[in-house]
Amino acid sequence: MSQQDQDIDGYFTTARTAARTEAVELPADGWTAYLVDHEDPMLTEVRGLTYREFTDRRREAPFLQDLLASWQALYEEPFTGVTTDGTPRPDLYRLPAEPEPDPAPQAAAEALLALLDPGQRQALRHPVTAPQWRAWSNPEFVIHRVGLRLEELAEDQAAAVHDVLRASLSPEGYARVAGAMELNGVLGRLVDLPLVMNDRSYWFALYGTPDPLEPWGWQLFGHHVAVHFVSVGGRHVIAPVFLGGEPALTEDHPPLFAAREATALELAGSLDAAQRAAAVVYASVLDPAMPEGRVHPADERHVAGAFRDNRVIPYEGIPATELTPRQQALLREVAADCLALLKEPQRAAALALYDRHLPETRFAWYGATDGTQPFYLRLHGPVLLAELDHHAGVWLGNRLPARFHVHTTLRHPNGNDYGRALIDRWQQQQEERERDGRAGQRGGRPAS
Repeated sequence: MSQQDQDIDGYFTTARTAARTEAVELPADGWTAYLVDHEDPMLTEVRGLTYREFTDRRREAPFLQDLLASWQALYEEPFTGVTTDGTPRPDLYRLPAEPEPDPAPQAAAEALLALLDPGQRQALRHPVTAPQWRAWSNPEFVIHRVGLRLEELAEDQAAAVHDVLRASLSPEGYARVAGAMELNGVLGRLVDLPLVMNDRSYWFALYGTPDPLEPWGWQLFGHHVAVHFVSVGGRHVIAPVFLGGEPALTEDHPPLFAAREATALELAGSLDAAQRAAAVVYASVLDPAMPEGRVHPADERHVAGAFRDNRVIPYEGIPATELTPRQQALLREVAADCLALLKEPQRAAALALYDRHLPETRFAWYGATDGTQPFYLRLHGPVLLAELDHHAGVWLGNRLPARFHVHTTLRHPNGNDYGRALIDRWQQQQEERERDGRAGQRGGRPAS
């Protein structure tokens, strides 16, 4: 094994972060060529363990202990939101003047609560601004236990959780989330670790009290899936979102992000020389020009994943205003796909906000623009940050990034992850109404 490919902890190697001058080519074979041998110690040493036992075993690795300590420190920070310079911009997010609430998520959440016993309801529920919102993670081992684990619920209770997802998400959004969960089950069967990875190895929690207008929401997270839904004042917010897959496709499951990748490649391939010079930040996903630490052994290139709620992320790439109208339309298609979990008209409202800030939005790319290499893309503006990154294998044997292991992220910068900016605005409006009401009572006169 070369110095570029040293084992870290039995699951990760240095190959995923080591700079290399040669191009990082896509594998010639499909993902099935990279299945780990069924009798590999990586699998046999943990086969049969429950998710709790597996988590305890994984936590023994010094690499993970250091990583978890750094994540815990980030989790304990007060929430401010992703920014470009450490200071959130105010007044970017507003509530509708004439809200039209959607009753379906509330009804589904109340139906779920009716099926739970008192202990389950207590475990499930948290205040609407509880810090547990930020405890999510995407590995297959458990870092924080928040809410209820789907595989430990009765069939009707687990089905009711999915009813909440269906009622809250667009049809295509629900299909994407459920598809990622199903692919996790496929992976668990492929490596014969169904107690660690299955289509129910996810945590679900409820925040606040379901209501047509008052702030409330839910959280779903586990391996390659993390979704946060907030309803407040007639607006829905679904962020942060982390969706991925290893593999991200099978014969029975089409690629999770095929449309987004195709649109992004069309956009990247349409760039002229000057545009390409501005948009392509690094020539490959392991470009030696990257500063030390730019590629993380767990996150690789994506910067907006778990525990990165307060990260300072400067803009990279080409300003959207330097793209042609057709290229801007393709960029908007990428943005729309990133927001696909939202129902209409909520998605239209989020896209209108994206449009409003298009002059400040940038598009960045790492890697070749012709589809011959794995790539990383980032769409970043004041109200939307979205990434797609191709990763090296964890449960598959590809040492270098490949398009069959994908991570995507979505955030609302400047404080509206978890709907916090809108929740703060809602609470401010309620306080103003209460003050106005008290002032009116003091200044009023008895009717004659």
